Amino acid sequence: MASVISKYAARAVPRYTSYPTAPHFGSGVGPGDYGEWLARLSPAEPISLYLHVPFCRQLCWYCGCNMKLATRAAPIARYADTLIHEVELVADRLPGRFRISHLHFGTATPTALAPDDLARIVAAVWARFDFTPGAEIAIESDPRTLSAEMIVRIGNLGFTRASFGVQEFDPKVQAAINRVQPPEMVAASVAGLRGAGVKGINFDLIYGLPHQTVESLVRTIGLCADIRPDRMALFGYAHVPWMAKKQRLIDEAALPGSAARMAQAAAAAEALVAAGYVAIGLDHFALPEDDLAVAAAAGHLHRNFQGYTTDRASSLLGVGATSIGRTPFGHVQNIAETGAWARAVEAGRLPIAKGHAYRGDEPLRAYVIEELMCQGAVDLAAARARFRALPDALSDADEELAAMARDGLVEYDGNRLVLTAEGKPLVRVAAAAFDTYLQRQSGRHSLAV
Repeated sequence: MASVISKYAARAVPRYTSYPTAPHFGSGVGPGDYGEWLARLSPAEPISLYLHVPFCRQLCWYCGCNMKLATRAAPIARYADTLIHEVELVADRLPGRFRISHLHFGTATPTALAPDDLARIVAAVWARFDFTPGAEIAIESDPRTLSAEMIVRIGNLGFTRASFGVQEFDPKVQAAINRVQPPEMVAASVAGLRGAGVKGINFDLIYGLPHQTVESLVRTIGLCADIRPDRMALFGYAHVPWMAKKQRLIDEAALPGSAARMAQAAAAAEALVAAGYVAIGLDHFALPEDDLAVAAAAGHLHRNFQGYTTDRASSLLGVGATSIGRTPFGHVQNIAETGAWARAVEAGRLPIAKGHAYRGDEPLRAYVIEELMCQGAVDLAAARARFRALPDALSDADEELAAMARDGLVEYDGNRLVLTAEGKPLVRVAAAAFDTYLQRQSGRHSLAV
């Protein structure tokens, strides 16, 4: 079985936080289309709002995000002004005052903002939107630069969740990726936020990093478990230096091979479960009482551009340079370059660079892929009925799924697809069987494991 799994694990496939995936967005969708989509949304349905802050105070070599190194305060303050303006542009095109169920300040490091700028942005959101009872308000943080003042302000602004990119605590690995943060530093930031009233804490871990071993990663998990975050995500490092130029600073010779990556992923998952966390989807783990674990157990787990979530909103509106949004009609992505993005916003235009309008059976395929990624199984017959598809819809996946069934990775009869225990780590490969874009053209993606 190990050789069979290795064969699939070496495949390059998308992470499927959307379908179609972002590389297949095109310039055929623009500001006008997005404005029409926003106008067609129903105020009766809550939305999610994602605010992208592309600044970091320090450079991490492993990072594949669109980010800018923050060396001065003035550009960040100007970015905050433009972000507020875009919030207003989006709100102006909605047919009424909407409620937000999830608000997420995301990658790179939103806590690179000055505390007053963060407060101004939150106030601007409150001015144009309402929040549902129990709405999640989340922010990503860097313990190396998170100040005591910002911790207090985050608590006062009503944030309910904070995320930290721990990645790995081994000093040699940290030096190799240029992210040096001792466990004591992370623990102090977590304690500060909890004391300020932020109860939900997330950690991100990465396997497949330079000089990383099974032993170092398991030690890291033990140190993380002592801090006891509510959720931990375990991602495979995606070495894509042709896209993320900063990754060229990483010594490729120090990266573990496919077999070593698989061993790290398996050992880490085992250690997380042994520490009391419930395995969720492909790469998330949560304490049993956490909302994510509860949603997974109830079959209500969802997946979007932030990964696994309890968020049921059908629309996620992205604000900020390079942010991605989703509506029931399709996807959009903002201009990536901050200067061009700002000029579009200041001119009163929605700063859409590209997107994708759903067509044909894509909503069905998006649903099937999300179900498989979240639940590890999907009732294809019910999915076809839900989307009024023909009985032979999705039959193009039969050959690949039949091969996976022969290899013991899935159970498949044409109407129901279930990942076996051995196949669960390869869920992205199973999902790729339904991806017509991947079938038609080759792309450069991260390894399946």
